[in-house]
Amino acid sequence: MVLPIGALEMEIFIKIVVSTVLGLLIGFERAVHHKPAGMRTHSLVCLGSTLFTIISMNVMGGEPSRIAAGIVTGIGFLGAGIIFRSESKMRGITTAAELWVLAAIGLSVGIGFYFAALVTTLIVIFVLVPMKYVEKEAKEAF
Repeated sequence: MVLPIGALEMEIFIKIVVSTVLGLLIGFERAVHHKPAGMRTHSLVCLGSTLFTIISMNVMGGEPSRIAAGIVTGIGFLGAGIIFRSESKMRGITTAAELWVLAAIGLSVGIGFYFAALVTTLIVIFVLVPMKYVEKEAKEAF
């Protein structure tokens, strides 16, 4: 039996796909540099935030603010688990910050703010890729 796909189902499908792709784009850079959270983690965080937002808006009366607060709290715990300290170094802070931003991107997609999600994704990639080399050069110069 084939179920007809209505406008709501198509919108949900698009949001889920867009969210997953945006998460994969950011996660690709992390995977290339062998960081603790790669493409799968990034896409799942973004996807989960989107799905929670979709559910909140369609089942719980269209009030995404409560679920947004829960997402931010949950991602905080996930990020805290990634950060660790060894000797005089802190590791995982950038990854934790990325996951936090990914949750916001997923939330944006979930409420239909595609432009904000796309621009934020591009800015995150810009911060991660070229700024890494600028930061390295700055450290060597001083």
